[in-house]
Amino acid sequence: MPSLKGKIALVAGATRGAGRGIARMLGEAGATVYCSGRGSREHPSDSGAYAGRPETVEDTAELVTAAGGRGIAVRVDHGNADEVRGLISRIRTDSGRLDILVPVLGGSQVKQWDSFWKLGLEDGRALIESWLWSRINTYHAAVPLMIEHKGGLIVEVTEGETIEYRGQYFFDLASLAQKRMVHSLAEELATHGTTAVAIAPGFMRTEAVLDHFKATEATWQDVARTSREAQQFMLHESETPCFIGRAVAALAADRKRARWSGAVLSSWQLAGEYGFNDVDGRSPHWGKAFSEFVKAMPGFGKPKLGYKWSVVQHA
Repeated sequence: MPSLKGKIALVAGATRGAGRGIARMLGEAGATVYCSGRGSREHPSDSGAYAGRPETVEDTAELVTAAGGRGIAVRVDHGNADEVRGLISRIRTDSGRLDILVPVLGGSQVKQWDSFWKLGLEDGRALIESWLWSRINTYHAAVPLMIEHKGGLIVEVTEGETIEYRGQYFFDLASLAQKRMVHSLAEELATHGTTAVAIAPGFMRTEAVLDHFKATEATWQDVARTSREAQQFMLHESETPCFIGRAVAALAADRKRARWSGAVLSSWQLAGEYGFNDVDGRSPHWGKAFSEFVKAMPGFGKPKLGYKWSVVQHA
């Protein structure tokens, strides 16, 4: 991968999953990476879908350093605007600049997959607000520092590379808003030399996904062959969180990346563009695999397939 030595990155939500993979691969390219999130060794994740999980921002920062960069762990709740402003102030004081910003921020989880009018309004409001305001807090605080030096990169990690319906009304709104955020940021930051894109990963073998299938990186292919549930979720076509990490690193190193600004991209598309593989040597293409999977379903081509399919979210 091209070098990012001397570049300063913030991966917000770096505790686990895509955030950890992205932080690691930015470290692999030589960047200094501030790894923020709510799960730390002193204050483990204690709420939401990941309560009780062992991953911490300190673990991620150590992985960044081991990969060749410099990892800096900071416990921050990105839903709290004051904490986010404090983080950006620290980055300004310590590093004087911010070149790469990647908010991988989850929020309330989908509690019910059903028709819109059967969903709880409070649950829907909590999902939208928790997914969007943590990002808005982060952008509002970080962008002024980024535009002091031209050439910055903002990456949203989103669900799906299209604007097709995501299977649940409120989740669909939140996902579409992420993509629109990128479009709006690209418009506002164009004259400041800052590129904003969204990147969709395929089905990722995050820590939570591997645990769900009772698998490890050493055994997941055996599980993919023998588990009916793993076959239904197409585990055999999955990618590691480092695959999208290499996509972000490749974009950050591309001096002509402004051509992508405002676009919704995918990990497999950028792998084809920049010629990188996943850390296991594979080159997964979730878009092609999922398209072939859907075409083989009964009723393909009808206005409504009557089929609901969701993956474990990327946080």
